[in-house]
Parts: sequence; structure tokens; C-alpha cells
Amino acid sequence: MSPSSIHPFNVNSVRTLARELANATPQAILSQALRCCDQEVAISFSGAEDVVLIDMAARTGLPYRVFTLDTGRLHPETYRLLEQVRERYGIAIEVTFPDAGEVTALSSDKGLFSFYEDGHQECCQARKVRPLRKKLATLDAWVTGQRRDQSESTRGGLEVVEVDPAFSGRGEQLLKFNPLANWSSRRVWEYIREHEVPYNPLHERGYISIGCEPCTRAVLPNQHERNGRWWWEEEGHKECGLHARQARSG
Repeated sequence: MSPSSIHPFNVNSVRTLARELANATPQAILSQALRCCDQEVAISFSGAEDVVLIDMAARTGLPYRVFTLDTGRLHPETYRLLEQVRERYGIAIEVTFPDAGEVTALSSDKGLFSFYEDGHQECCQARKVRPLRKKLATLDAWVTGQRRDQSESTRGGLEVVEVDPAFSGRGEQLLKFNPLANWSSRRVWEYIREHEVPYNPLHERGYISIGCEPCTRAVLPNQHERNGRWWWEEEGHKECGLHARQARSG
């Protein structure tokens, strides 16, 4: 299936493309993504997997865009990684911020750490989900570093390409590419070492999945990577809403 045949796209054409790319290499899936939407596609950058995708994109020779969410609560090491990636690949990183008024109201009303008491969803909606929704409204497609083995309960059914189940609206559909869906964490790190890809130094201190500083901690040997995220909450609820398998309000 040629790129032009999925832009504009429909559910059936995307399902066909997903079947065709199911066993393709991440590089092939990413190249398809970069060609599909007349530059209205961007790579979402937050973690090690995303830098791998940026490195792959740079090697395609195709133009590509990168965006990131600055929640205002990231680790200092994460901010330094953003700058390192910008300089390494000579790219402009499109930074998206939460609404200042909404964050101010939440912090004033409930303090800076209310999520330890009533769950992370309210804070994530304000600092991550709604800003992402605003950014994605300007795109036809986005590229993520999600992998199936990150969470069997929430990501086990991940397709390499799909109509985004969380951010597509009734009138408009958003295409979502997940080129690393079939890869393991080990394969990601093999690529990082082989190509000397920049990564967050927190990984060397036991942090595997890195989000906002108050909600992320190192994990013990043999613990699953998601155990370091929102550790005070029940297993199976460790998603912020960016990659929900069904639409969320807000």
C-alpha cells in the first residue's frame, strides 16, 4: 500500500496497512510514517525508545519533526537530554506546555503532591493529556516509542499502526505509528549501544521508565519497568492517558 493511499485514510485502509507492516522492521514502519502525511506527522519524544526513533529518522534522509511535552515536573537530567538530542541531530524540538492557568489553579487548590492521595489522573490530565490533545489537533499522525512488552494489560494489543483510540474525534481521525511495538527493552538498548544514541543518565541509576520526577523511581533488579511509575497505585492503572486504549474526555 502506497503512502498516498492512506492519506486521507479510513479505518479499513489503516487495518490493511497494519497487516502489511505487522512484521516489518521499525525502520520500514517509520519510513512509511514519515512519508504518509505531508509533514503533518511528528515523533513524540520523552524516553530512550523515542531517541532511537529520532536516530532512525535521521538515517532515512527524510524530513521529520519531533515534539515533546514539558510538564514542568521533569527531572533535570531529562531537560539536559532534550538539549543533547537537539544538538546531536540538529533539529528543532517542538515543546508543548500545559495551560498555566489550569496548573496554577490545581496547585493552589490541592498543593503540588495531591496525586499521592487521590491518584495521578487529575494531574496528568492537566499537565500531559490536555496539552498533548492540543498538539495532536495540529497533526494528521504521530509516532511513539511504545512497546507491547511495556505492559501486557494496557499495551499488549498494540498495533504497529492504528487509528489512535484516545485522540481521534468523531469528525477527524488521528493516525498513530508504533514502530517499536514488536521490540523488547533489550533490543532497544542493543540499538542504543550499537549507534551510540544519547540516553537519560537516570537509566544508569535503576530508572527504566522515566516520567515526571515526583512520580518516577528506580526499580529493583528483575522488577518490571512500569513498577517505577506511580508505584503507590494498583497494577493495571499505570497509564497517564497519553496512550489509553479508548477515548478519554478532556
